[in-house]
Amino acid sequence: MRKKWKLYKILYIVVCIIGIIFLSLLSIKQFLSYSKKEVLNNLNGIQIKTSENEEDYKKETSLSLLMVGDCLIHSAVYSDTQTENGYDFKPMLENVKDYIQSFDLAFYNQESILGGTSIGLSTYPTFNSPFEVGDAFIDAGFDIVSLANNHTLDRGERAIINSKNYWNQHPEIMTAGSYQSQEEREKIDIREKNGITYTMLSYTDTTNGIITPSGKDYLVNRYNKETVEKDIQKVRDQVDLLLVSIHFGEEYTHTPVARQKQIAQELSDMGVDIVIGHHPHVVEPIEFIGNTMVIYSLGNFLSAQRGIEKLTGLMASVEVKKVTTQGKSTITLEQPKAELVYTASTTVGGERTNFKLYRYQDLTEEILPNYQQYQEKYLNIVTQGNSNIGRDENGNT
Repeated sequence: MRKKWKLYKILYIVVCIIGIIFLSLLSIKQFLSYSKKEVLNNLNGIQIKTSENEEDYKKETSLSLLMVGDCLIHSAVYSDTQTENGYDFKPMLENVKDYIQSFDLAFYNQESILGGTSIGLSTYPTFNSPFEVGDAFIDAGFDIVSLANNHTLDRGERAIINSKNYWNQHPEIMTAGSYQSQEEREKIDIREKNGITYTMLSYTDTTNGIITPSGKDYLVNRYNKETVEKDIQKVRDQVDLLLVSIHFGEEYTHTPVARQKQIAQELSDMGVDIVIGHHPHVVEPIEFIGNTMVIYSLGNFLSAQRGIEKLTGLMASVEVKKVTTQGKSTITLEQPKAELVYTASTTVGGERTNFKLYRYQDLTEEILPNYQQYQEKYLNIVTQGNSNIGRDENGNT
């Protein structure tokens, strides 16, 4: 009887041990079934909705983009920068350099071609500028440059080849609109910043009547709806952000003309995210056509043209936001903002010297008398009373 009791006792213990092991295995299995996020959330006492598929999580990223207008180097400008060893344009940009570098990406239009001193510098009406212009703009923080405009053909194919040789020595800079060959034109240049892929296409609607050499249309991209549509179709599905730089409009008018409106609508219909306009040498409005941000004219950035309206340029900026959910991404343009920049100089003995760029918010009455009135005037042109477009720090919002 005693032996039988011992046997029951042993069986009981064995059954208990098996039960404990079984329950433990169930707990371990349940624990292991949790996703990593759920375990961490539970440990931290935070309740977050999770999914077994990581792509279901909402991911957000953004980049900031600055866009300024024409770099048009007249003889007064390059003469002001001459040194014993060449030219130095960097001091002209020193007041705006920190602001430019505060953005993830910065665009400008190189209106006067950088053909270099070997073929002789020249000014209006057929421009050619020294390579040191590019050096200064790269140093200031610009990394996207448009090369298609009405002055691209000013000094012929030799200047374009020199220009492209210069820019090809700086592969970190994205350029578009002018090429050395058709093969170079056909290359798709896609970059990435902060997890956002982007590219820029560039075109001009005029070349001042200068005819492109036969069979060499690649020297400058002219706007043609069918050609542009083909170019866009090649890249639209490969990038998050598509920029198109377009040299169009009528000089010295603050109102977009019908041709600008037509092209802007066409580009919006083609799926362009931002239309970056220049050519009028004065500022024009910013508007949205559907989801497309259209800047009709950024005006001049650096030049020696005369008149406050031609010395005042637009610095337009926007936050590009990318949201990815379940592997699908959407791009939105947020916080569009308009600031103004002014090219100051002094005149001594009939010659203009000491060219310097200033943000309007940094101007004084000594630099530009009545600058606040000009600021209000030109910001009203740009924003057209649109409260969704922010203004610079001293221009109200």
